[in-house]
Amino acid sequence: MAPAPASESLPQSARPLSLAESFHWAEEVTRRSRSNFRWSFFTLDRQRRQAMEALYSFMRLTDDLGDDEGLSISERTEQLIAWRKMLDAALAGESQPHPLMPALVDTISRYKIPASYLHDVITGVEMDLHPVQLKSWAELEKYAYHVAGAVGLCCIHIWGFKGDQAHARALACGRAMQYTNILRDVNSDLALGRVYLPEELLRQHQYSLDDLKQRAYTAPFVSAMREFAKVTRANYMEAALLVSELEPPGRPILRVMLDTYQTLLERIEHAEFRVFEQRIRVPVWQKLWFVGRTFLPGRFRRM
Repeated sequence: MAPAPASESLPQSARPLSLAESFHWAEEVTRRSRSNFRWSFFTLDRQRRQAMEALYSFMRLTDDLGDDEGLSISERTEQLIAWRKMLDAALAGESQPHPLMPALVDTISRYKIPASYLHDVITGVEMDLHPVQLKSWAELEKYAYHVAGAVGLCCIHIWGFKGDQAHARALACGRAMQYTNILRDVNSDLALGRVYLPEELLRQHQYSLDDLKQRAYTAPFVSAMREFAKVTRANYMEAALLVSELEPPGRPILRVMLDTYQTLLERIEHAEFRVFEQRIRVPVWQKLWFVGRTFLPGRFRRM
C-alpha cells in the first residue's frame, strides 16, 4: 500500500529541533490560532505557558489531521495512525522529525501526563472521521471525554492539582466547554455530517433529525436547546469546584477559561439559540478583560 500523502500537520524538520526551537514552534502555532484558550495562557508563568502551548499544538494538529479535506478518509486514518506511532516513538526516546515532538515530550515528562490521555484525544478525532449521529446522552458523554475531558486531564497535570475530586471535576469542565461548542456549532457541524445533539433529547422535544437537517428554527428546537444548555450549566457548576482543587498557579487560567465559555453560553442563550444563521462569539476585548482582571486585587476581580 502506498503511504498516505503528507499532511501540513505532519511537517518534517530538515534537522531535529532543539528544545527551545520546538517550544518556539509551538508558540507560533498557538499564536496563529483563533482559539478561545489562547489568551488564558498568559495567566501562567513562562514554563507552564510553554507547556500549554505544546499541549495545545498537539491538540490543534490532531484536529487538523482529522479535518484535512485534501485527504480521503482512509488517508486521514493513516495519518492519525502515523501520528500515534510518532508520539509513542518520541516518548520511547527516538528522535522524530516533527518540530513539535521535543517540546511535547518534555511537557509530558516534566508534568507526568499519562500518554493514554493523548491517545484518547486521537481516538476522539477518529470518531469524527465518519458521519456522526449520537443517539443518547451516554454516547455524547463518551465522545466529550475523548475530545475534551482527556484534554482537561492533561491540563490539570500542568497546572498542578490536589484532592480526590480533581479528575471528576476536570471531566465536568471538559463536558461543559464541549457542550457549549456543540451549541455554537450546530450549523457548521451539520454541514460536515455531524449531529452531536442526542437523538433522545430531540425526540423528547418532538423535534426530528429531519427538522434539524432542514435547520428548522421552531419552538421544539428552542426547547431542546434550552434543556441542553441547562445540562451544560450543571457541568459548569461542577467545573467551578475544580478551582479549589488546583495549585495556586493554575487557578487563574481555569477562571479565564470558565469565564470565557460561560459568557459564550450566555450569548447563545441571549440570541435565543439562533445558531443556524450566525456563529456566536465572545469578542476579543472581553477575553482580554477576563485575562487582565486575574492580575487585579481580589476585591476587584468580579467587577
